[in-house]
Order: sequence, then C-alpha cells, then structure tokens
Amino acid sequence: MIRDDPQCSATREGAHVLIDTYGRQATDLRVSLTDRCNLRCTYCMPEEGLQWLAKPDLLTDDEIVRLIDIAVTSLGIEEVRFTGGEPLLRPGLVGIVERVAALAPRPQMSLTTNGIGLKRTAAALKAAGLDRVNVSLDTLRPDVFKTLTRRDRHKDVIEGLYAAREAGLTPVKVNSVLMPGLNEDEAPDLLAWAVEHDYELRFIEQMPLDAQHGWKRDGMITAGDILTSLRTRFELTEEGSEKRGSAPAERWIVDGGPHVVGVIASVTRPFCAACDRTRLTADGQIRTCLFAQEETDLRAALRSGAPDEEIASIWRTAMWGKKAGAGLDDPTFVQPDRPMSAIGG
Repeated sequence: MIRDDPQCSATREGAHVLIDTYGRQATDLRVSLTDRCNLRCTYCMPEEGLQWLAKPDLLTDDEIVRLIDIAVTSLGIEEVRFTGGEPLLRPGLVGIVERVAALAPRPQMSLTTNGIGLKRTAAALKAAGLDRVNVSLDTLRPDVFKTLTRRDRHKDVIEGLYAAREAGLTPVKVNSVLMPGLNEDEAPDLLAWAVEHDYELRFIEQMPLDAQHGWKRDGMITAGDILTSLRTRFELTEEGSEKRGSAPAERWIVDGGPHVVGVIASVTRPFCAACDRTRLTADGQIRTCLFAQEETDLRAALRSGAPDEEIASIWRTAMWGKKAGAGLDDPTFVQPDRPMSAIGG
C-alpha cells in the first residue's frame, strides 16, 4: 500500500495517471451515455421504469469528448467502454466514437449494449472506430426473455449479435445473468450456442444494483453453481491468473480450446485488488467503484470554465480516495442509491 504522506501526495499530484492509495492505476474508463433503457430487466429496474435524468443534467457530446480527451491525454486512460442505460439510445453515439477514435493516443473502444438497435448501427459504429461490443443476453428462450426483460425483443438481440460479428466488432462478448426459477438451467445451452456462433460468453453473478433494492444473497446463482452446471456437458480448464490481469472474468478453456467461457464472480469472489476502472456517469459524476456511496462532480467544473488541468486534478484526487474494496463481503454493506442503469456498467 502507498502511504498518504506529503511526499506521496506530491508525486500523485504531478503524475499523469489515476492512482489510489493501494497502488492501483486506473487505465479503463467506463462512460455512461444515458440512464435510459428500452428494456425493463427484473434485476435492474421496475416495470414502469425510472425517473430519467433531465436533458440539461446530461453531459453534452462535446463535454463527453472533452472529458475522455483529458482522461486519455492527461490521466493515462487506455481503454474506453461506452455504457448506459442503453448507449445505443444516445443520438450522438456514432459521432462521439468517431471523435474519440481521433484522439492521440487513441484508446481502445468498446460498447456494452442490450443489442436492440445493433443490427441498424453495427456497421456505422465499426466505421467510426469502435473496436468491439459486449451484448447482454440471459436466455435462448424468447418466452423467458420476455419475462426477464418485460419486452418481446429476443429476435432483435439475436440479429444485433449477428450484425456485430459481421461488422467485425470482435471478439463479440455475450454477458448473461442467471436468475433462480427463470433461466438457472440454461448455462450449458448458452455455452453450446456461444461456441457454435463464435461468441465469447461471460456469466455474471447478479449484483446488488437493482433500483428496487430487492437483491438477496441467499438463493442467488453463484459462480460455483454456474461452473458445476457447465461441467455436466463440458470439460473446463482454468486459463490461469497470469492471463487474467485486471480483467473481471475468470476464464476457462472449453473442451481443450480454442473457445473460452468467463465467469465474473463480483459477489462471491471479488476482484477489487486488481481493479483498474474509473467511471463517468451520464450527468458528469466520477465514481471510483460500482458500489461507491460517494461521487465527484466534474460537470460543475466543466460548466464553470475550469481548464483541463484543474479537471484532471479533481479526477486524480477522487481516485486517490478509492476504497480498498466494494465491501460486498461485509455484513454492514449498504447498496448504493444509484441503480446500475444510472451508473453505467
């Protein structure tokens, strides 16, 4: 651990990186472009939706690009992931991607999406400079999809995945959450389908980030449950921590390769010690952790005319205060007020 003494503070203030007191450096920026979504997944929000952010509160396209520019040129960010809500609902998305692709140094760019609308936009996003996509799909059954998302859009997601692969937004990663009583038996089927279509499947433990605050640790489908289920049909060989680095997914080689499957065990096997992320919400707040209770306002600094170096300094100070872990294993853990759709994944 780096001690917070005057010498360390001086080093921190002069460094062109985002580092915390535990020596972790943030090189991966998650940028939420909107809190709106066109699905109503049961583990994320109520059927009636949420109170969306007012348009004046949202960062403009110019403000988003400026903050990413500061992050890349002054703070050592190497990867940018566009998230939401549903980022494909952002009207200026293609233009934002194109402008970020023109930055020097150019960051790697990816997008996390529910896949609805991807059939229409995949080619344009690739042409603008997007490198790859992560698409959320929890089930292969249209009826279960409708129950989970409260929308009958399963076919649109499948077509969006195909379009992403054809456009070259590869590797196409598919994120799946298993829910008790709904799709908990689908892990082997999902993996067989992903292998057949050359998608990289990642299972994600359900996290306490739902707007209803209905998440319960008891009964959740754990990483252990998922691996046990997969092994009923596949031989899995652990890829090894040396290849994982700061990536959240533990990866397993399927039947000797070349395909792999990932498991993100945010709840039962936290990976906070290797975290390299910083998050920017759609309304211009910096979050150092998905589960943080605190935020740092960059929008106010932007709109008050602060120069880039002042904004970078605010960002560095926020990262310096990052906690050791999310605290999910602590009995006193309190779920953050913002749900996932308002944070950005």
